[in-house]
Amino acid sequence: MRSLRTLHPFTRTGARTISTCITLAACSVGGVAFAQPEAPARPAPAQAASPDVATATTVADLTAPVPGGVTAEQVGMRAMQTSYTVKASQETLASQQARVDQTEVNWYPRVGLKASYTRLSNFTPPPLFSASSSSSQGSLVGTPAAAGTVNPSPTVALGIGDLFGGGGGFPVILNQYLLQATIAVPISDYFLRIGQAASAASRQEEAARHDVVAAKAKSYSDGKVAYFTWLRARGAITVAQQALLVGRAHLKDAENQFAVGNASKADVLRAQTSVAAAELGVERAKNGAALAERNVRIAMHLEEGARLEPGDALESNLTPAGDLKAHVADAHATRAEIKSIDKSAEALRKSVSVSRNGRYPQLAGFGSVDYANPNQRRVPQAQEWFPTWAVGAQLTWTPNDALTAGGAAAELEARAASVDAQRQAVRDGIELEVTAAYQDVLTADAAIQSTTRQLESALEGYRVARELFNNGRGTGTTVIDAETALAQTRFDFLNARVDARLARVRLEHAAGKDTKPAGAAPAAGNGASP
Repeated sequence: MRSLRTLHPFTRTGARTISTCITLAACSVGGVAFAQPEAPARPAPAQAASPDVATATTVADLTAPVPGGVTAEQVGMRAMQTSYTVKASQETLASQQARVDQTEVNWYPRVGLKASYTRLSNFTPPPLFSASSSSSQGSLVGTPAAAGTVNPSPTVALGIGDLFGGGGGFPVILNQYLLQATIAVPISDYFLRIGQAASAASRQEEAARHDVVAAKAKSYSDGKVAYFTWLRARGAITVAQQALLVGRAHLKDAENQFAVGNASKADVLRAQTSVAAAELGVERAKNGAALAERNVRIAMHLEEGARLEPGDALESNLTPAGDLKAHVADAHATRAEIKSIDKSAEALRKSVSVSRNGRYPQLAGFGSVDYANPNQRRVPQAQEWFPTWAVGAQLTWTPNDALTAGGAAAELEARAASVDAQRQAVRDGIELEVTAAYQDVLTADAAIQSTTRQLESALEGYRVARELFNNGRGTGTTVIDAETALAQTRFDFLNARVDARLARVRLEHAAGKDTKPAGAAPAAGNGASP
């Protein structure tokens, strides 16, 4: 349970100021008080100030709900749906999904298409035969007769020079055109790499998906925490205003008693100091409530000027704390942070397999179709489109890759072991988080029972002290002490009820019970709609 000193500055400075001012006032007017002549007879007590704020202003409900106001559930849902942290985790998930799509493409054969045009420089190739003597260099003789026929007839003779265009050289074609289609099938990668890489990417996607769930649960929980902190701040205003009413009532009593001679000027000064401190406490409480409300507006991302009123009361029934071991077991089984780490470790181990398989040769099948003008495979070249194709298989192995694969695999194994250790650390941290939240629930529940009795006693103590003072049988110091005790008890009463709800919100989050459906929409109320 939060200390009062961290809740509201009134108790830190107000009570200290009251005590200091009482001491100073007593010292400054002490001589006057002792110099007063003894009254022959005590006059009748002055009438107490009306109304009796000690009993009329209780804290049965410090933050009365407003009809149509927002609830903690609505604030949590709106905070979850508008959180930029959730948005960032969703974008990370989208990137992991794109990576999975990339690895799925690797299952298909790699197809390539190419179209090119090349302009060659012109030159005059050296002739193979002289055009003037090409016939003397020899001829190619052919006949349609069967092989082995003696003196075949008819025969056809072609000079070698004529075969090469009369000049004895190959033709030079300056414009080269190519249309090419290729296909490569990574046969060995199907068994050694692609499957493991796709599995690793899938595990990373699942880890990112759990990160989204964790971000949503955290934003939902933080929204509810901001809401109840806001209720605490609003209740602090009520408590501070009640302390101010009590102080003003005592100031009126002190002035009345001083008027009839039953109190000294010091009593009036002490009462005035108490009122001044209470007025400062009210202003500080209002400033704290304004800051807490701004925090809720930021969590919900409300438009400026949208009305925001609470719809929950602090007097509603609370759920039982339950069993600690069951909460811890639920947290270990359902917390998205643990699941995310598990999937990350699995992804790293799949990547280890991919790296290790880099030591082996790669077998791939390939094929290509060329449609070229001129086609380089056709001799002599002719300026015309001509198709050719080729198919084959190749086995490649790079010794450097085999040497580095072992080191890369060892690095990934170490990272996987590190993630496993982090997982155990996270489990231990979650168990401690659950235990702390569970103990806070028990402490807050006990504080509710205790502060209820304390408030009753403080109210009665203040009533008695005030009555004695108004009847001339008590001192102003006793009344102010009772006022301070009453204000302190009211803050404790408020804190106990807020702490009980905050502890349950944190326990639900720690146990992994605050995950909400992604498509759920909060109820619209007082500007809380998107």
